[in-house]
Amino acid sequence: MTCLNAMAERTARKEQSAPAPSSRTALPLRTALRDAALWAVLAAAGFAGLSDRAQPSLVLLLLPTLVLAGAVPASRRWPAAAVFAVNGLCAVGLANGSSPGNAYAVALAVMTYLMGVRGGSRLNPLLVLAACLAVDLAVCAVLRVGPVWWFYTVTMLPLALLVPWLIGRYQQARRSLVRGGWQLARSLEEQQRFTAEQARLRERTRIASDMHDSLGHVLSLIALRAGALELSPTLSDQDREDVVELRKTVSEAVEALRETVTVLRDNGESGPAGTAVESVEELLERAGASGMAVELDRSGESPALSALVGRAVYRVVQESLTNATKHAPGSAVRVRISHARGSTEVRVTNSTPPSGPLPGIVPGNRGLDGLRERVTALGGALDARPFEGGFRVTARMPDRVGATPVASVTPQEVEPPRAESDRRLGAARRTASLRFAAAFAVPAAVALSVLPAAAYLSYQLSSSVLRPTDFSAIRTGQQRAEFAGRLPGQEYPYPPESVRSASREPGTSCAFYRSNGNLLDQVDIYRLCYSGGRLVSKDVLPGGPSTS
Repeated sequence: MTCLNAMAERTARKEQSAPAPSSRTALPLRTALRDAALWAVLAAAGFAGLSDRAQPSLVLLLLPTLVLAGAVPASRRWPAAAVFAVNGLCAVGLANGSSPGNAYAVALAVMTYLMGVRGGSRLNPLLVLAACLAVDLAVCAVLRVGPVWWFYTVTMLPLALLVPWLIGRYQQARRSLVRGGWQLARSLEEQQRFTAEQARLRERTRIASDMHDSLGHVLSLIALRAGALELSPTLSDQDREDVVELRKTVSEAVEALRETVTVLRDNGESGPAGTAVESVEELLERAGASGMAVELDRSGESPALSALVGRAVYRVVQESLTNATKHAPGSAVRVRISHARGSTEVRVTNSTPPSGPLPGIVPGNRGLDGLRERVTALGGALDARPFEGGFRVTARMPDRVGATPVASVTPQEVEPPRAESDRRLGAARRTASLRFAAAFAVPAAVALSVLPAAAYLSYQLSSSVLRPTDFSAIRTGQQRAEFAGRLPGQEYPYPPESVRSASREPGTSCAFYRSNGNLLDQVDIYRLCYSGGRLVSKDVLPGGPSTS
């Protein structure tokens, strides 16, 4: 039956998880629409980046559009290839002589984010990002670009590669956590329902066996008395026949009851029906003889309990001892049985085990589920939870079956339980928090390592600016000392090679200055050439990088 139930559950889950034919058709269409929308947004951002050009060539308009049209859908199956393709657009943009920045850095950030969300490729995503950065640096070296291009390559492009990937990786971990948590919750719920049902069935079988023990004994006595009455000489023939029929009917009822209980009993049940059950004192004596530290405390006048209630008291103590031996070996167990106002309360407490406090209620504890079924069927209530580092089981039942049910058991001193799922959820949240922190800590560390160099470069660029009014006021033939006050604090140390190699008078030494303080755009360069401390020429040279 267990195998059949498991097969039925798996079949039902497959049927529930299998998408309907209409959903199979709608899913590719929805994916295509999303990819088309993303492509349109990225292509529009690229066109906006080219709007500052007077007449962009057809290649600049068509090639990026085609690359994005292939990279967006490819990012679902080959995210690394999509990142490489879009990074190529950014690398090509470094050849722009006016500015290294281009709008395709946005597309690059989107592709790296999608690579993080969708799990990357077979290669290590970090190797993919490192390879992209190596390509960008190689392009800068081949084109012999200026410092602004180098600064853009070592700051902006790594941020577009690394930060979105880390955020996407965090999103992927969070989605996996949520999806796995729901799957685990469904699995645990199914397992809990199955184990609880099994425990209830087993306990009902035990209850049926206990009913046979008590009711069968009474019926046997009735049959015995009927047999003795059959031999009485004072009975008439008709009375004697009635007594014989009564004894026969009672014997048949006892046999039918025995057969019913035998069929209901699980294979694991030991002992035939009618076997004498030991008392709680005998059970604790056996436990103490096996090395367990046990203590029994009875209070109140012991009433005449019904057979089912007495058996339930025994089962509560027995299951509690079993759980203490299994989950808290070495702990001391105290059993307290009290009788008051027509009810019996059994409280079994085990102390903190030598190995440390208990983690909580063990999931799928069929014994406790069975106890709760038995006690509830008798009109009682059962509570089981951690207590002062150990564990406590409390059951309260009426002394007679059919009496007024007792109130629920909620001891005030009992600690609230903490389920296994709560601990797992806490650990998963800590892991997700660490990944979320890494998504910001790593870029922050990269930024801290780059910021000093960026600040120094900004200082060099801003402190080498010669204002156009001062440049116009300087006249050739003047001595350097006459206009030294108009010059900035230092010369521009990174003029392009085309500016350095521009023609000049032989035997002169030249100084270079930036024409304005714009740090990202390329600006014109002022050149002042001296001969023996006298200004012999001043020139305005374009500051674009040399592509030769």
